[in-house]
Amino acid sequence: MELFTISMLNGLSYGLLLFMLSSGLTLIFSMMGVLNFAHASFYMLGAYVAYAVTEFMGFWPALLLAPIAVGVLGALFEKYCLRKVHKFGHVPELLITFGLSYILLELVQLVWGRTSVDYRVPALLDGPLFTIFGTQFPMYKGFMMLVALLMLLAIWLVLTRTRIGLVIQAALTHPETVESLGHNVPRVFMLVFGGGAALAGLAGVIGGNAFVTEPGMAATVGSVIFVVVVVGGMGSLAGAFLASVLIGVIQTFAVAIDTSFLSLASVLNWGITPQTFGYALFKLKVSQIAPILPYLFLVLILIFRPKGLLGTRSD
Repeated sequence: MELFTISMLNGLSYGLLLFMLSSGLTLIFSMMGVLNFAHASFYMLGAYVAYAVTEFMGFWPALLLAPIAVGVLGALFEKYCLRKVHKFGHVPELLITFGLSYILLELVQLVWGRTSVDYRVPALLDGPLFTIFGTQFPMYKGFMMLVALLMLLAIWLVLTRTRIGLVIQAALTHPETVESLGHNVPRVFMLVFGGGAALAGLAGVIGGNAFVTEPGMAATVGSVIFVVVVVGGMGSLAGAFLASVLIGVIQTFAVAIDTSFLSLASVLNWGITPQTFGYALFKLKVSQIAPILPYLFLVLILIFRPKGLLGTRSD
């Protein structure tokens, strides 16, 4: 019971961090049809900017200023770079965002170096939130979960209950009509891209000190967030939330299970012997294959439900 409860809490906190990362990418794709390969780099940049701001002003100003700075950078990139190639199709868009990811990586290494920086959890949140079965659950993980849920609520309210959200959704399907009503559609898309980048920056502020802030952090999570977006359904915010939680919980439980498939097979009386085909595979521990589980999940989704869990887009 202790293993289940602690693993579930850890899985939920990790899954909600994945959602913070994937939500911006999902919004950009659903509103603009752009797969932003530099999204994880905005996450990395948010962590480094937060580290720099924290050095001078503390964590709480960084929580506000770092996402704004990353969002402004994303908006400028959309206006002066991405917009220029948008008319040529998806391949140039992918290439230019791919190039941006390398530029941001090199800039981070030039400014902050190639090693990790000392970006720490704020003292106010550095402690246990509660103790269950003798194990302490960190207060900062509870803070991460709260921020992620508040962000989900804020996005939903903006998109469904405000005039701005209606204009954004209308600009995707009926841009000519929106322009005839006096709205600047390119500016709407610029704000959407900047907002998605800001959400990635916010995830960097929250996740950078919970894990490690170093130049390889973008590569570490980059592939996983694309798995989340595809599994949830391209462009589906609810699907991204569901997929993030599922992947977070599954991967966390797999890491916590420190036993081999051979032991599980013997408990289930499967009759596995050294002569069994794939015997070496059964000798692996469940925790050893935890890193590849999201990708196995992705393969299964693409085979049995190509549109994703809650996806509706057919393009």
